[in-house]
Amino acid sequence: MPQWPRQKDVPAFYGAVGQNQASLVLPYPMRIAWDKARVVTKITLHKKVIESAGRAFEKIAKSYPDAKVRADLGIDLFAGSLAVRKMRGSNACSMHSWGIAIDFDSERNPLRWGRDRARLAQPDAIPFWEAWESEGWVSLGRTKNFDWMHIQAARL
Repeated sequence: MPQWPRQKDVPAFYGAVGQNQASLVLPYPMRIAWDKARVVTKITLHKKVIESAGRAFEKIAKSYPDAKVRADLGIDLFAGSLAVRKMRGSNACSMHSWGIAIDFDSERNPLRWGRDRARLAQPDAIPFWEAWESEGWVSLGRTKNFDWMHIQAARL
């Protein structure tokens, strides 16, 4: 399992924001969360996380081979990866600024929703989270009970 840096060490490990990016071809098509008629087959991530994210997505595809199940869970709804910006309510850069974070199904997993409401907090999402955790990625939902849409290749 890769050992990702702590958030405070992200700039030293990954370099400048928005740099060293590559495309990851997805093992299943994803719909854009805010425009579900649009489909993407690849996403942009930092080069250092591409292989790890690819392995996690492959595990997810094997755990959820049925497109209807993926749609029900919302893991086919891409809500963002690379986006150079500040964290909400902070002057620090978001983990998305390096392309080391991915968001899924933002509509049913808003930032402030906890496990009592978030779709990705339900038991059928456990294989999804285990695929990411097996690669060292961190879920803010599973660790802090907020922002269940978000997964990142940086420790807290």
